[in-house]
Amino acid sequence: MNDANQKLSQEGLANLAIDPDLLAIELAAQLAGDPLDELELDKTNEDLVNSSKECDLALKWLQSGNEERLQGLRVFCEHRDPRALQFLVPLLDEPSPVIRMSAVYALGRNPCPQAIDLLLHLLRFDSNAYVRKATAWSLGNYPDAPVLEPLINALKQDVAAVRLWASSSLAEVGLHSFESSLPAANQLLESLQVDGEPIVRSNCIWSLGRLYSLLSEEIQIQIEETFIFVLLNDREPSVRYEARIALEQLDNPEVEKKLKSLIDDGQLV
Repeated sequence: MNDANQKLSQEGLANLAIDPDLLAIELAAQLAGDPLDELELDKTNEDLVNSSKECDLALKWLQSGNEERLQGLRVFCEHRDPRALQFLVPLLDEPSPVIRMSAVYALGRNPCPQAIDLLLHLLRFDSNAYVRKATAWSLGNYPDAPVLEPLINALKQDVAAVRLWASSSLAEVGLHSFESSLPAANQLLESLQVDGEPIVRSNCIWSLGRLYSLLSEEIQIQIEETFIFVLLNDREPSVRYEARIALEQLDNPEVEKKLKSLIDDGQLV
């Protein structure tokens, strides 16, 4: 997802009608931000020693009181350490949505096969959209698990923030498996055309661009035609911009000709 979409995703969360009083207090006081927005790239070798020490301390925090446990979860939203898994998985059953959400993010950063059933349950049934959003993101790191259909259903049915990250995770799953790439692309194409949230439509474009090279010529043509339709007709400028960027990045001479023809005809600037 590009930086513009990431910013829009943060803004979109403000409109979610879910446990507002609880989350306003807990998220501000205990978490000071969404762990997904704090994830960093893997550390360089020179940082490994410090990271190891930080993880050692975080393991102790996970076994301590609530405040320390949240500090430990923050660490494992950024760092990978298999020693944390035995402490992270039980936290998926915690009553606090902040703890559940943070544990889900940490298990996305530290995939654990034993957690997959619990994560799928959270995606489908958790009452808190922040938790479901975290789960939609995390499941993209479990491409070997049966996550395709649950993510498709989330993209069809859930709130905007969950749909946003479900679309990203479908690209991850599709990139990992040729068998998954077609159903993922089909749902992304459908959502691009019917979803009411511009940020979700933009992210569907981004995800389809990632899958494009893996797909059959028939589906590639369908993606190209849909992108051009969106470019010319979507009511939201940010979505039209995303479609144009995606078309330019397809590196397809025929698409380049179509874009040039649209410019020559005055339909594009």
